[in-house]
Amino acid sequence: MTRRNISVLTLTIAALFLTGMAFAQVVDPGVRSSTGVNAGQPLASVSANAADLAFFNSGLDQFNEQQTVTGDNPGLGPRFNLDGCGGCHSQPAPGGTSPSANVFPNVGPNPQSQAIVNGLVRSTTNTIPSFVTANGPVREARFPFFFNAAGGANVNNPNGGVEDLFTVSGRADAGACSLTQPSFAQAAAANNLIFRIPTPVFGSGLMANIDDSTLLNNQAAQAGNGFGIAGDFNRNGNDGTISRFGWKAQNKSLLLFSGEAYNVEMGISNELFMQDRPLPGEGGAGGTGGRGLPANCLNLAGNGYPEDIAHSDGVDASTSASDVTLFAIFMEDLAPPTPSTTVPGGATSISRGRANFIAVGCSVCHTPTLRTQPSQKTAGLSNANANLFSDLEIHHMGTGLADNVSQGGAGGDQFRTSPLWGLGQRIFFLHDGRTNNLITAVNAHGSNGSEANASLNAAAALSLSAQQDLINFLRSL
Repeated sequence: MTRRNISVLTLTIAALFLTGMAFAQVVDPGVRSSTGVNAGQPLASVSANAADLAFFNSGLDQFNEQQTVTGDNPGLGPRFNLDGCGGCHSQPAPGGTSPSANVFPNVGPNPQSQAIVNGLVRSTTNTIPSFVTANGPVREARFPFFFNAAGGANVNNPNGGVEDLFTVSGRADAGACSLTQPSFAQAAAANNLIFRIPTPVFGSGLMANIDDSTLLNNQAAQAGNGFGIAGDFNRNGNDGTISRFGWKAQNKSLLLFSGEAYNVEMGISNELFMQDRPLPGEGGAGGTGGRGLPANCLNLAGNGYPEDIAHSDGVDASTSASDVTLFAIFMEDLAPPTPSTTVPGGATSISRGRANFIAVGCSVCHTPTLRTQPSQKTAGLSNANANLFSDLEIHHMGTGLADNVSQGGAGGDQFRTSPLWGLGQRIFFLHDGRTNNLITAVNAHGSNGSEANASLNAAAALSLSAQQDLINFLRSL
């Protein structure tokens, strides 16, 4: 039988048990062709200005550059996840999210035997964690809690910091630095291991340029929505304004987002994060007694700190800028991908799917369009419609998606509404990349405590053809 004969009330009562079946007979059309998508391109107003385009291209080059411990691109390590932004943010183009292959091409059935991973694990001290596989996704690992004396998770001592996958120890250019990798196997055995995949950064300049008042007005307009959706904003601890970048909207600005990633993901200090970053336990967090990184693992490039700086000897603006500034400019100037009006399923199906998306309440969180404020940077960011399909709020997503990590004002089960532009070309879904099937990702929105339960139940009450239209619409974005 179809689900149209099952009442919404019955589905609501059974939500904790049956929402996983909401789209059980619907098909995910799969990753959409890149034809006409325009992903990874600058805003038209940036392309039209030679100086702006030079900045964008410099940022793109730096985004794709591989860093080294010493030499031409110094600063990598002592701990890191990868040696460049572009390796992780590459699907379907630079600035995207996790690819499915070729980031760790030498991962095999015996990870301990692999000496080189993308040219960066050049030692006998690194092994490839079991959760890093040849077909993806790219994963960042965190331990929600510090360990207790018995080796289990101490739920009264929250951690949540990034546990970098690799160290530079054993490399010819790392000197005497000797570090061990985090205890991933122990964490997995203690059920104390969660993952994040790279967030796509297309259209980030538009998101950055949405005024707080616009977000607050949208929130007020959605109050009393009838789907039990509330939502809140994560706020910057310094000035109290709304933050909006990262899986939990923990970062206020693209510059901060860039600086943090350079330091945390690649181990490169910069003018926003001036010191080499130890693991949470090494730095003494959680009362672990750590004293930071050992002296022989500091200043490995030999140039002093910070390792990334503005260059006073640059010949023009783009060559004078620091790496993190170039990253931020690249992301700020990235245009959002172009949606399809016909693929998959045809124009009529996509149009019906969009109407269903609104009718069942998905658009309460995934706001289709928000208007930007005036911008003096480039015309493409000024007074523009940002078709992001997000309210940039954080929402309670229930026990099924909770990762027990708090960031800023976002708790363990709260996540920023993920912008949906470009969804049609994503391979992996949700904050941890747990699935490459869009149907599974939609169903995962339903669990105990999730604000999405009523909306998902309303979608489950649609006919199968209407559900397929909705999925086709999502894949058209």
